[in-house]
Amino acid sequence: MNERIEQLTNLLLEQNESLAYEQARTWIELLWDDFETTSAKAGHQYMGPEMAERIVTSWINRYGAQLHEFVASNPKYEHLLNRDDYTKH
Repeated sequence: MNERIEQLTNLLLEQNESLAYEQARTWIELLWDDFETTSAKAGHQYMGPEMAERIVTSWINRYGAQLHEFVASNPKYEHLLNRDDYTKH
């Protein structure tokens, strides 16, 4: 699973140069968890990490370049994503 997270993090970094590695990784972990949590709450049977990876990949391809703008409209995640000590890639 860690390898999948790493690959998705690198994909996001390719699409969004505004994110530091740690921010991109946090985004991937949040998106992955959000998909699995939402599916479980909806009563869907667990579809495995392959489905989560496919969904997160599609979100990255669609929204990856703008993810850094999300924090401005949703302060819930600001403390996770908007730190000054991240090193840009």
